Amino acid sequence: RMAAAPPSYCFVAFPPCSKEGLVVFGKNSARPRDEVQEVVYFAAAEHEPGSKVECTYIEIEQVPRTHAVVLSRPSWLWGAEMGANEHGVCVANEAVVTREPASESEALLGMDLVRLGLERGATAKEALDVIVALLEEHGQGGNYYEDGSSCHTFQSAFLIVDRNEAWILETSGKYWAAEKITEGVKCICNQLSLTTKIDAEHPELRNYVKSQGWWNGDSDFNFSEVFSLADDHLACCSGKESLEKQGGDVSAQAMIDVLRDKDSGVCVDSESFLTTASIVSVLPQDPSFPCIHYFTGTPDPSRSIFKPFIFVDDVKLVPKVQSPSFGDDDPAKKIPRFQEKPDRRHELYKAHEWARSLLENDQDKGQKLMRIMLDLEKQGLEAMEDILSRTEILDPAEVVDLFYDCVDTELKFFK
Repeated sequence: RMAAAPPSYCFVAFPPCSKEGLVVFGKNSARPRDEVQEVVYFAAAEHEPGSKVECTYIEIEQVPRTHAVVLSRPSWLWGAEMGANEHGVCVANEAVVTREPASESEALLGMDLVRLGLERGATAKEALDVIVALLEEHGQGGNYYEDGSSCHTFQSAFLIVDRNEAWILETSGKYWAAEKITEGVKCICNQLSLTTKIDAEHPELRNYVKSQGWWNGDSDFNFSEVFSLADDHLACCSGKESLEKQGGDVSAQAMIDVLRDKDSGVCVDSESFLTTASIVSVLPQDPSFPCIHYFTGTPDPSRSIFKPFIFVDDVKLVPKVQSPSFGDDDPAKKIPRFQEKPDRRHELYKAHEWARSLLENDQDKGQKLMRIMLDLEKQGLEAMEDILSRTEILDPAEVVDLFYDCVDTELKFFK
């Protein structure tokens, strides 16, 4: 049996479950415990005709223009676990296991498709179309982990969200199905969740599963039942109830609380896996308000703080949450890959390691530090709520250093 997929969770809440006029998106990225995740920003760019883009394992055709993106990503790869673009599109990826073994041959990773969807799609539906077209052309495959000793491969599921709607996209090889969501709360995790409500699908999907003998064509077509291994497609989402309990009031804070919850299993901290980074995004349905994206940039959201980022021109870069770059000498880029593991820790990660050991070894000091940190986070959340409740248009100069300053302040507390 294939190794279990890491148990990440992602969520979206629409009115009437979320605060009036807001779409709220969140994800915990569960990955191997020692993997470092960085937060990186790439400005919008024009590209020469015929230029290529080098993804984690393969090179593909570049498009004439890519949108500005902010990404939370395992620092050894090109793509991202989750992120957002300047048009208020958010995408998160889940590794899933289906009855079809995932390909070991190097192609696009699910995480590459997250970034490609964000760079090329100005709406959730456009990002979906980008992802499925690239799947058709290049396929998915290759090692999901920075591990030279064995190849861990998975199929992919995605939660793709914008100010108006969300799409759940689930794939197996190049075949896929998708469901559109415009209200209520939805959670996806590392199991297939689509059943009979399918709003878009691969044109050959049903013929393919019939030819494999997985569906007879007579019963209702249920994607999870057809593609899951045995009894895998159980209701997985412990966090969904917690969000629904908010009863029409899901805010950034409520989403953060759900992501921090270890008892529900949403905040993963197990022998092999840890929530290595988290994101919460607030997308106002009124386009005159900015979208706000909160990133931790550090592991374990129950011991991290969520720091706001807003897209504006010339946004200040934050090297302190970026991992060192090894260029062509990176063991992830050399064949055979991953023969050694360089130290990928960024400055915030190192400072946070110190804070974590304090929390573990000196309860009083640790708790005091955590209170200060949460107070800092609360100030950020309140300042953002203020921005979303104003009548005048946001002055970009006010938030150009926003994320930079939050990271800087957090580092000062750790010092």
